[in-house]
Amino acid sequence: MSTVNKYMVYGPVNTLRRLPEKLFEQFEPKYLYKYEASESGDQIYVAVFEQYEKQINATSTLTCVMECTNTYNRVEMKKSGGRMGFRGSSLSEERSIDAGVIDFIMDYSKRFGLSLQEEQDQEPEESED
Repeated sequence: MSTVNKYMVYGPVNTLRRLPEKLFEQFEPKYLYKYEASESGDQIYVAVFEQYEKQINATSTLTCVMECTNTYNRVEMKKSGGRMGFRGSSLSEERSIDAGVIDFIMDYSKRFGLSLQEEQDQEPEESED
């Protein structure tokens, strides 16, 4: 099962361009890289968020890639790290960083009237030979 979350956000260009700024104000990334295309003005952000989970003595990371164009923002998030198995990762009572980022994107979209779509990965169909 994939732990990659993908979202497409559609709306006015000014509101779309503010989304990454507000997200990174709310949740400060440990590492942040920004690329801006010189001709089109498109922006790509790569942010790595880190969260230490005290109960399981492990660190979880969330890598967020955000592509910002004049018509849409494409967001891909991949969570990694932590511990799975015997000690369990369900002990955490505090909110995980990925849930917080997803909630922020949904709340921002709803507040400013943006269209939000979650992309589902299509599994390739097996061909019968």
